[in-house]
Amino acid sequence: MEKEKNAEISYKRNEEQKKDWKKIHEERKAQKRKWKEEKLLKKMEKEAKRQKEQEDLNLENASEKKGGRLHTLSIALPGSILDNAQSPELRTYLAGQIARAAVIFNIDEIIIFDEVFSKESSVEGQFQGIGKKGQANIQMARILQYLECPQYLRKSFFPHHKDLQYAGILNPLDSPHHMRAEDELPYREGVVLNKPVKAGRGSLVNCGLGKQDVQIDKLLQPGVRVTVRINQYDPSRRILKGRVVSPSAPREDMGLYWGYSVRLAKSLGTVFTESPYEEGYDFTIGTSEKGDSVDTVKIDKTDFRHALIVFGGVQGLEASLESDEALGMDDPSLLFQYYVNTCPHQGSRTIRTEEAILISLASLRTQLQGKWTPQ
Repeated sequence: MEKEKNAEISYKRNEEQKKDWKKIHEERKAQKRKWKEEKLLKKMEKEAKRQKEQEDLNLENASEKKGGRLHTLSIALPGSILDNAQSPELRTYLAGQIARAAVIFNIDEIIIFDEVFSKESSVEGQFQGIGKKGQANIQMARILQYLECPQYLRKSFFPHHKDLQYAGILNPLDSPHHMRAEDELPYREGVVLNKPVKAGRGSLVNCGLGKQDVQIDKLLQPGVRVTVRINQYDPSRRILKGRVVSPSAPREDMGLYWGYSVRLAKSLGTVFTESPYEEGYDFTIGTSEKGDSVDTVKIDKTDFRHALIVFGGVQGLEASLESDEALGMDDPSLLFQYYVNTCPHQGSRTIRTEEAILISLASLRTQLQGKWTPQ
């Protein structure tokens, strides 16, 4: 009797245990289903967030491109104009005047050509000091590049050099890409840092944000200058995220003026033949006191992509053409679509090149209003 009672108790206990395990099993299954649902929900939310960010980026890019500028404006002048300066300080200041004029009128490229071209001419080497003939082109190019570079990057790219001995007297360009740490434009210029990064991640870049670095989407060689698009500014973060873009992206996407590039040319002819643009310059203007008066010339070119305005030195473009053996012509007007005198009835016997640049760009801007400025 007692055995039967014990067996019954054991049976009931087993049944209760079975019910408990079944309940636990069902609870576990319910918990797993809940986890799966939560995981799926998080995945869906993450995907929706990613899609929204992509849509916002597309809308942002579309709105930016409405104000973009696809065309460029270049100027060319001989570096020999520095030889007329009476001291090293004035020589430096003259180059600074060229840079200021270029930035004021949104010049995208400055070409320095050799006015006394010969087969032995070279655009290589270093300026050896005032009085050394033939090196003014290199000194002017170096000063122009120095001024165009944002201040926080100059130590990385311009070591001490005698050409830049008097750079401290130059007026700052104050261009849009010369930003302060607190400025928050989408784009910034930077230099790739020699800092270790985790595998699969891009390089760190100094973009002039104080102690904040920017991690880009590519692994690049340290010391390279890059244009970076910042994803989002956040003062609380030590490292910001960004991506490398073309130097022309700020101009093409947002219509921002983003400084100028500098090119050295062996002669007047190579200004045209060595253009960095595949299609070359499709709109060219030469300036000379022997050209047609700008008051009577009607410029009707409205669809250019790459415009070029060329200035002569002390002896004018005629002297530059005469010294270029490769061109084989004596009439400079044949090189250009328009050959104009931008300051007719001048009161001085001569107009200096740095003055001619300001006068010409101001005069031609009225003729081309709206054609090279952002729409």
